[in-house]
Amino acid sequence: MKALALHERVALKRDLKEHQLRAGDVAYLVDFVPHPTLGDEGAVIEVFNVVGESIAFATVPLSELEPLAGDDVLAVRRRNASGAGDATEA
Repeated sequence: MKALALHERVALKRDLKEHQLRAGDVAYLVDFVPHPTLGDEGAVIEVFNVVGESIAFATVPLSELEPLAGDDVLAVRRRNASGAGDATEA
């Protein structure tokens, strides 16, 4: 897997229910952060809605992010309190 770079768009590999985000959602990698006990390196990510408003910041292990690929497709889904939402063609 290619190394991730700052300000790169990345996809989540798992749901972040506390932020109402799902695996596959796109985020921007804002910063790299060391693990407090020398474990896996982490990343601060920022997520935006479709109109460009910031909706979440989170810190996750780098292993839970993946680079976007040329055959990935963006989709739109409603974000709601349960964290669930159906993808809808845009």
